[in-house]
Amino acid sequence: MTPLTDLLAALAAGADPGPFALVRRDGADHLDLFTGPVGTVERLADLPLPAGRPGPATLAVVPYRQVTERGFACVDDGVPLECLRIDRHVRLPLAAALDALPEGPVRTTDAAFDITDDEYAAAVARVLAEEIGHGEGANFVIHRTMHARVQGPPLTAALAALRSLLLRERGAYWTFVVHTGARTLVGASPERHVSVDDGLVMMNPISGTFRHTGATADRAALLRFLADTKEIEELYMVLDEELKMMATVAEHGGQVVGPYLKEMSHLAHTEYLLAGRGSKDVRDVLRETMFAPTVTGSPMENACRVIARHERTGRRYYAGVLALLGHDETGRQTLDAPILIRTAEISPAGELRVPVGATLVRHSTPAAEVAETHAKAAGVLAALGLGPQAPDAGPRPAPRLADDPQVRAALAARNAPLARFWLDQRPPGTLALPALAGRRALIVDGEDTFTGMLAHQLGALGLAVTVRPWHDAGPVSGYDLVVVGPGPGDPNSGTPKMTTLRTLLAGLLDGGQPTLAVCLGHQLLARLLGLPVHRRDAPYQGTQRTVTLFGEPRRVGFYSTFTARAAADRQGSPYGPVELARDEADGAVHALRGRGFAGVQFHPESVLSPDGVPVLADLLRELLPAPAGELSTTAQA
Repeated sequence: MTPLTDLLAALAAGADPGPFALVRRDGADHLDLFTGPVGTVERLADLPLPAGRPGPATLAVVPYRQVTERGFACVDDGVPLECLRIDRHVRLPLAAALDALPEGPVRTTDAAFDITDDEYAAAVARVLAEEIGHGEGANFVIHRTMHARVQGPPLTAALAALRSLLLRERGAYWTFVVHTGARTLVGASPERHVSVDDGLVMMNPISGTFRHTGATADRAALLRFLADTKEIEELYMVLDEELKMMATVAEHGGQVVGPYLKEMSHLAHTEYLLAGRGSKDVRDVLRETMFAPTVTGSPMENACRVIARHERTGRRYYAGVLALLGHDETGRQTLDAPILIRTAEISPAGELRVPVGATLVRHSTPAAEVAETHAKAAGVLAALGLGPQAPDAGPRPAPRLADDPQVRAALAARNAPLARFWLDQRPPGTLALPALAGRRALIVDGEDTFTGMLAHQLGALGLAVTVRPWHDAGPVSGYDLVVVGPGPGDPNSGTPKMTTLRTLLAGLLDGGQPTLAVCLGHQLLARLLGLPVHRRDAPYQGTQRTVTLFGEPRRVGFYSTFTARAAADRQGSPYGPVELARDEADGAVHALRGRGFAGVQFHPESVLSPDGVPVLADLLRELLPAPAGELSTTAQA
């Protein structure tokens, strides 16, 4: 008898075998079986992680509602944060596990989405018009849930579904069953949310979905998908958003690796890997990265508000994570956390839920996003008897399209327009400018953690940087530079955030303190200088352009719905003359500068801004005067 057959024998006898998890991690030739008692905790910081024993210690099932730990909005459904304290860990050969797991087909009835295709399409249209179209963010994920009822013992059905997924699903990061007693989760998640091993923090932004029938994907259609602007920009946007997270959990931010093609049974995704060195407690890493932009949107805090406005119900475990915490042989903390997507939740009474969502960007169409939800659900639904099965992978899986030379070339070409600052390794201090040594900068965050990436760039140039939320009152004296950063919202409104940031900017200008304003900050600065700010006819969310900045062509990335406009390149203001870098066609102000202040509409810190670091170097030379030659205007990104 093996631990798995013992478990199955108890199940066959009509007994609950107790809490357990069966997990196959990406590429492994075995499954991990974890058993132990299950409890609940209130916060991620409360997850048990006892020192002194190497190996996995706790498997946490983290619901979406934990975003409230960060003060973010959600429809709070009260679903608990459960944790399995691992007291036994056994490795089971994959072949033996497949022989032992139940083979029978899973039978379900009464399958239907909680909202119809037409209702979901209408929700997509509302988000595009009311949220992205009004400057609330670059992309948002709205979910829907397939409900059904499992026939027969629910845990037996989950284990049979696991066997089917192990045989037929490709490209999963974790394929798993987790049984806590209160619920059973079964799925094949394609996406690592975050992992920590030997001090290396890794994240895995995945976006862009190529749908196919489950047979071998059509190569020509895949190449068209890889050239599709909407799909390319969608991946860039989640790459930027996860770089923001890496900026908070890794000392020097994240290095971008990829892109790659992740092939699964019913679809393929494009993805990057991010890697950086960090020393935070792994529970803090989990908290600071709640939750992936691929299942929420960006900027993160406002994405949670948008989700709460447009979704009817709480998300339960959808978009949360499984989190395996432990220690390595040297005593260092470890973490491995896949996102809870492509996952079914089954209650002890046999009630089945399969939530799924689509990423909405400015190019989205309601019909395409409806189709994407069906494709994303297909793999786990097929394993549960709710759709056509993909072919058994067998001993000789079909050749990977990711190995095709043209596919590899198409993927590699995606890096050509990106900022080398985030793609290349460089020793600390490589970009430091001597004239900035000992100088301090304060960044005021307008609810967009792009400020974390901006802090890394300013730090790389030599400044000592502090980031402060807009609502945290504090002195600005003592800083050589104050940066009023980006954030969502209408700069013409009278919300508390806009009022606070306008007052801050007016005080900085009145006091003559060197000031740099970025995106939202730039729009508010422009209004103070007497420039009208308008909503664009088409949002510039995740848009890369070459613009002329005070005589120099610069390739930069925009995330904006509003823009200032001007009819001339120079104008007066209450704070002296202002020079403007404008679009020749519509007068949109890309940047402005005056005595002691400057503003940019784009994001120099974005991965879409290959000229971001040179632009910052130029601005710092003007805002923080130094002896001639000490601040280079040609700092290389």
